[in-house]
Amino acid sequence: MKSVFEPASADAKMVPLAARVRPRSLDEIIGQQHLIGPGKPLRRQIERDQIFSLILWGPPGSGKTTLAMLMAKETKAEFVRLTAVGAGVADVKKVIEIAAQNRSLYRKRTILFIDEVHRFNKAQQDRLLPAVEDGTVILIGATTENPAYEVIPPLRSRTRTFLLKPLSQDEVLAVIDRALAIDEVLRRANVRLGDDAKKMTAALSGGDARQALNILEMSVALAEKDENGTSVTTDDVANAVQQRAAYYDKAGDRHYDTISAFIKSVRGSDPDAAVLWLARMLLAGEDPMFVARRLLILASEDIGNADPMGITVAASAAKAVEIVGMPEAKIILAQATTYLATAPKSNASYLAIGRAEALIEKMGDKLRVPLHLRDSSFAAAKDIGYGVGYKYPHDFRGHWTDQDYLPEELSDVLLYKPSGIGHEQEILKRLEKIRALKRKAKGDK
Repeated sequence: MKSVFEPASADAKMVPLAARVRPRSLDEIIGQQHLIGPGKPLRRQIERDQIFSLILWGPPGSGKTTLAMLMAKETKAEFVRLTAVGAGVADVKKVIEIAAQNRSLYRKRTILFIDEVHRFNKAQQDRLLPAVEDGTVILIGATTENPAYEVIPPLRSRTRTFLLKPLSQDEVLAVIDRALAIDEVLRRANVRLGDDAKKMTAALSGGDARQALNILEMSVALAEKDENGTSVTTDDVANAVQQRAAYYDKAGDRHYDTISAFIKSVRGSDPDAAVLWLARMLLAGEDPMFVARRLLILASEDIGNADPMGITVAASAAKAVEIVGMPEAKIILAQATTYLATAPKSNASYLAIGRAEALIEKMGDKLRVPLHLRDSSFAAAKDIGYGVGYKYPHDFRGHWTDQDYLPEELSDVLLYKPSGIGHEQEILKRLEKIRALKRKAKGDK
């Protein structure tokens, strides 16, 4: 079987730099030492040849694919790679059949590496379950999304999740230095990369080793060449980043900047800009469920009770996108986007939970539930004062009565402060009335 590390072309220039300098052993990997450093959990599994199904969760360029390849190499297992975007149930079935033959005829394990496993639908994930459970395949899934939301619970329970971190600035600099030292193409070009250009490349990579190497490769291609070699400047790096961004707009990169522009446009009540950035993401191959989840969060964080229908629209859209899929899902997302963009905005709920968390952090164990609010369902509750004095609001006019629900020392604390915009205007009026009645009751007492 052909090694997973062999280049696809005999001409090294035709192979991307990131592929040419891919680490060939655990010791060559830069970063992720919390997983593969001496004595760390993932390294122990590999060294003891005890690889189990797992999910590698981390940002782009953090080393997920390299780790999967090295696991196959170190354990001498057959390595089969599928990309969730292009693979179907039939592809999964074929791999399982091959894995079953490997195990029964050759006593050999098969590692099935699924890139972007979060894009596998439920039917595809269900098809994997029996083979993962009985060990026919060792599944290694790679994802940039939280597996708790993207991988079905039965499959998640049969795997262990390892979190990979973005590379630090120093680690990215080490990746660049390693490439300059070992890559024959760069060495033949006698590439000279000044400290400023190197630091700029690392800073622009965002902790993504592959992006850093792509920027370096493009910078070298754009740099001036003379009899002494190739000298890369900060201008070359800047030009490389611009060209690379345009390229990835067409090829379907994750477009973190575009996602940011999309969310900020919805938050800023600009439906035209929001739909533009939505279209750009979807045309670039963005996962529609990722967009739907972001809208769900925004519906609470930035709209909240100013328009309580916002969260309902977002939740319905997310479910509809899951059922329908692309390309029609773009219509559903456009409807949800324009609704949320034109809805009244309030971050009062978002601020309220933040204030509550800060208060809890400050008070710690001093925060106690008042006796009259405590559970009184057990026999001895009344004897120790639990539930004594509690007033059932529905027994009173207006279904409200003066009663403290906060500890006495926090009775004047206001955590939720409605904005007075949209539906929160009605909420604010009601709360002001209730708070005035409470102040009056305290005065009477």
